[in-house]
Amino acid sequence: MEALGSCLTNKYSEGLPGKRYYGGNEICDQVEELCIRRALDLFKLDHTQWGVNVQPYSGSVANLAALISILDPNDKILGLSLPCGGHLSHGHQTPQRKVSATSVFYNCIHYGLDENGFLNYSAIDEQIQAEKPKLIIAGASAYPRDWDYAKLRESIDKVDGFLLVDMAHYSGLVAAGEHNNPFLHADLVTTTTHKSLRGPRAGMIFYKKGLIKKRGKDYDLDVNVNNAVFPCLQGGPHMNQIAAIAVALKEANTPEFRLYAKQVIANARALAAALIAKGYDIQTGGTDNHLMLWSLKKQDLTGNKVEKVCEKAGITINKNTVVGDVSAAIPSGVRLGTPALTSRGLVEKDMEVVASFLDESVKISVKVQNLVGKKLADFLPALENNPEILQLKERVELFSKNFQMPGL
Repeated sequence: MEALGSCLTNKYSEGLPGKRYYGGNEICDQVEELCIRRALDLFKLDHTQWGVNVQPYSGSVANLAALISILDPNDKILGLSLPCGGHLSHGHQTPQRKVSATSVFYNCIHYGLDENGFLNYSAIDEQIQAEKPKLIIAGASAYPRDWDYAKLRESIDKVDGFLLVDMAHYSGLVAAGEHNNPFLHADLVTTTTHKSLRGPRAGMIFYKKGLIKKRGKDYDLDVNVNNAVFPCLQGGPHMNQIAAIAVALKEANTPEFRLYAKQVIANARALAAALIAKGYDIQTGGTDNHLMLWSLKKQDLTGNKVEKVCEKAGITINKNTVVGDVSAAIPSGVRLGTPALTSRGLVEKDMEVVASFLDESVKISVKVQNLVGKKLADFLPALENNPEILQLKERVELFSKNFQMPGL
């Protein structure tokens, strides 16, 4: 936070270290070079084999720049569909419109999950062989299991395509060695720098150095990626943001952070188990990472209703699609995660309390729905000054005071 609020916010520094379009960037060069070194070191990458651009303003910008570095307009991309946990920037579109910039510029198709919510690598392989995409995107915003990058690499190699891994949501777990290593198989790896990495809101693009030949064409990702970020997509980098990333990367490369990452997963598994013990359905039956998908189909509820009840009670969750859903606006589930709780010092035993609060929120939601009906327009007004919600909020706030809020 000190780095974000520093005077570095005032300096224009378009270009790369040593190749700026403005003068007076000696300190900015040192900051960015330090950030680059720390990024490569954190993920144990050989500096001669891998490069990284630390300038993207966000994960979505990082993804689009990565695509620009290897694709031509209308090239075919295969990514995980949004209802199955994929990200908007992986090419989301509807029959009515192109939703993401990726879908505007490229021919986007999608793979999904099996009926139990797992990736089916054999089905993905068949789809790759049939569609022959130039790129497959691995990684998700809402998938609770680890990824088999080796299988995806084997499949995309059959059609001489690229593998891009978007590890934005679980990069902190990768850094700590608690998740499979995408760098062993990917051509490019993108990430945000917040979420499980606990840094400022920004993005990074890792890429293989040296010429890569695909479908008879040579690609120099060192040149292509850097040009895609600037001048293609962005203006000057936010040097205060890059300085803050450098601080976060240093913190992430410590034994304490590795213990934190282990605890994030332990808490997620404990929370999933506690909800299952209360009779709820957790997609895939649990989690390998920091999040879980909680299906409310059995309770005949939508995730947006439970989200609103929780919000009134001082609990932040988000509505999310689960297997079988088609609408992200009215989904049948909720996405829960543990990085923030873990940062505040909660451990496994505390997840029992959290699960009880969530259980109460669902029971309140059921009562309100039974009283006013299923329309959200009728549901929301019934939450105002609801005595059960107010009582729950008091207990949530009392419990929360036991745990320090980072940054305050």
